[in-house]
Amino acid sequence: MSDLLKNMYNREYLHRLATTIQAEYSSFEVEEFIESIMDETWANLELKGRIRQITVNLQKYLPENYSEALGIIDKVIKSYGSWLEGFGIYFPTFVEIYGQDEKNWDLSMAALERYTCYASAEFAVRPFIINHEERMMAQMFEWSKHENEHVRRLASEGCRPALPWGQALVKFKQDPSPILPILEQLKEDPSQYVRKSVANNLNDISKTHPDLVAKLAKEWHGKSENLDWIVKHACRTLLKKGHRDVLEIFGFNDVAIGVKDFELNTTSASIGAEIAFFFTISTKEATKVRLEYGIDFVKANGSRNRKIFQISEVTLKANQTKTYEKPHSFADLSTRKHYVGTHSITLIVNGEERGTLDFELV
Repeated sequence: MSDLLKNMYNREYLHRLATTIQAEYSSFEVEEFIESIMDETWANLELKGRIRQITVNLQKYLPENYSEALGIIDKVIKSYGSWLEGFGIYFPTFVEIYGQDEKNWDLSMAALERYTCYASAEFAVRPFIINHEERMMAQMFEWSKHENEHVRRLASEGCRPALPWGQALVKFKQDPSPILPILEQLKEDPSQYVRKSVANNLNDISKTHPDLVAKLAKEWHGKSENLDWIVKHACRTLLKKGHRDVLEIFGFNDVAIGVKDFELNTTSASIGAEIAFFFTISTKEATKVRLEYGIDFVKANGSRNRKIFQISEVTLKANQTKTYEKPHSFADLSTRKHYVGTHSITLIVNGEERGTLDFELV
């Protein structure tokens, strides 16, 4: 995904950006701006590097006065929804890099509030949180009450402890309590866009404070359909880890579930091929069943790392039997490269391992 996004920033894109700026600021030097960005380092820069390169050169060719520069960006950013289409993260990044001074605080907060509606400021707020935690989290709480859903989402997404591609908020990994008032404020938000961010924030927190999230999940679950969705999405990591309290929230109890005929269709497969496994479950009591499997993948250094995959969630009637066949592809992906060696598939039923089978990937 990052490769696709970084390739959006090509010469044609930069030319349109530059000419749009020049239409609002006649002194803007279009060709010089483009050439300064697409220098000898450009081809090797990843997404975040390209965003920063655009931002730094914006500062060189916009007015030196921060307030004047923001005034021009305010006009340019209105072109979003047409050709810019949300990829102008360099505008919030401009505030992140050049708006940290105390004298610019109010200007920067107002700018982030405006710009996040066009290009999310979730990355840009993080240095402000790190350097001015109490003041910035008070600002984020105020944003959580904003009329615009993009601003409310920023309040939650911006303080996620482990935002993908974002600067880690180490203190919040250690103590997430400053985040909780914002999530409480937003937990019944009318926007699914915002509620998903709340769930993702809680999922981040669950990786370092599982019992805290389990406690919140128990308090929130059953209050409304929207809250139930947040709780389920927030607990996805805890469900995969078989957290017993969380499993019970969703009705996956310790009812005896029988497993038999767990087997593979092969003991050896080539990278790029597909294998399948089979099993049958049964129960004497009506119960809900969560079915998953873990694959212990061989890594480049020869060690193994488990990845959990969900099969289904099903309700069995008393004395019901159900048989499954599940294929799994070992084709290389952008997010996973496969290596030869002994792999394992483990069947997991309601958080408990119910059998492991080895096979060779060749």
